[in-house]
Amino acid sequence: MQKRLARGSSGLDFGSGPGPVLSEMFKKNGFPMAIYDRFYAPDLKVFEKQYDFITATEVAEHLHNPGKELDRLWACLNPGGRMGIMTKLIIDKKAFASWHYKRDLTHVCFFSKTTFEWLAQRFRADLFFAEKDVVLFFKNS
Repeated sequence: MQKRLARGSSGLDFGSGPGPVLSEMFKKNGFPMAIYDRFYAPDLKVFEKQYDFITATEVAEHLHNPGKELDRLWACLNPGGRMGIMTKLIIDKKAFASWHYKRDLTHVCFFSKTTFEWLAQRFRADLFFAEKDVVLFFKNS
């Protein structure tokens, strides 16, 4: 994500957890970040601002209402901004049947490449599969 950002871009670490390591890494490299976590940093005022980038690392699978949450994040993203989501992707139905990831009771929703392609169409965004379980959305004007 950092390679694709202009110096000084500001972001939001959504689902930062008890130790916001990712936001500290970004800050150290010149990218200020706000943090939000439902349990550890529940400041809803972060959703009243606009950001150049948003990260959601290992949090999407915990969302009970992913459509609502992703829409809220997208609305906070500036035109030309990027949203990065890291989550384990479903490969296919056969693999899902024995997938260890779904046994975690806090994992309540799952995503596939097709899901993210659908979201990109819905958001009218460009989509890039950066790594195995990392997707980046680019918000067009």
